Amino acid sequence: MGSIIRRLEHHIFQFISWLAQLLLWVAVAAGFYQVLSRFVLQSPAAWSEALTRSSIIWVVMLGIALAFREGSMLGVDALRNKLNEYGYGRILEHLVLLIVAAFLIFLLWIGINMTWRVRFQTMPTLGVSISWVYASIPTGAALSLLAVFSHWGRNFLHKE
Repeated sequence: MGSIIRRLEHHIFQFISWLAQLLLWVAVAAGFYQVLSRFVLQSPAAWSEALTRSSIIWVVMLGIALAFREGSMLGVDALRNKLNEYGYGRILEHLVLLIVAAFLIFLLWIGINMTWRVRFQTMPTLGVSISWVYASIPTGAALSLLAVFSHWGRNFLHKE
C-alpha cells in the first residue's frame, strides 16, 4: 500500500512540476510579446501583462508546493544543529512541520473565502473571472499541505 501511495504522490508532483514549467513558459512568452508589441509594433497588448502576472502567481504557488515536498522551506538548521547536541533536534523539526501545516490550513481557508468572494469579478483584459487567479492560493496551500505531510512521512516517521 505504501509504494502505491508513494508512486501516486510522485506522479502528482511530477505533473505539478510540469504544469509550473509550462506556466513559466507562458509568462515568458506573454512578457516577450508585451515588449515586442509595445516597443517594436508600437501597439501594446493589454492582455499580455495580465496573462504574465496571472501565470507567475500560479507558478509561485505551485513552486512552493514543490519546494515543501523536498523540505527546502522547512529548515531551521542553526537552531536544529544546536538542539541536536542535546537530543532535541527532532522535536524542533516536528514543531516546525506542525506550525507550517497550521499556517497552510489557515491559508487554504482564507484562499477559499477570497476565491469565493471575487467569483463575479472579471479581468477586463482577459475576459475571465479573477477567481481563476485567486484559486491559486487555496490550490497552492492544499498542494503544499500534501507536500509537507509527504515530506514528514518520508523523512521523519520511518526514522523514529
